[in-house]
Amino acid sequence: MLRAHHGWNGWMFVCSCNMLTDTDVETAVKNGAVRPREVYESKGCRAQCGNCVPGVVCLLRQMVRQSRMVVPEVVHGAAQMNAAVS
Repeated sequence: MLRAHHGWNGWMFVCSCNMLTDTDVETAVKNGAVRPREVYESKGCRAQCGNCVPGVVCLLRQMVRQSRMVVPEVVHGAAQMNAAVS
C-alpha cells in the first residue's frame, strides 16, 4: 500500500527519509529514469529504510506508461501535419 504525506504545496511525499516527492519522480522520468535507483540518483540520494520503494516503483511505472502514451500521439500528429503540408 502506498502511503503518502501531502506537503503544504500539494506535493505528495513518497519518501520521508529523503523528502522525495511525486514531482521529483515525474521530473526524473522526464529526464529518462526508468528504474527506482535512477529516480533516487536524480535527487542525489538512495533508498534508506526501503519503505518508500514500492510507492516509487508504482509512480515510476505509471509515469513511464503515461509518457509512452503521449509520444505516439505527438508523432502521429506531426506526421499528419507533414502530409498536409506536402
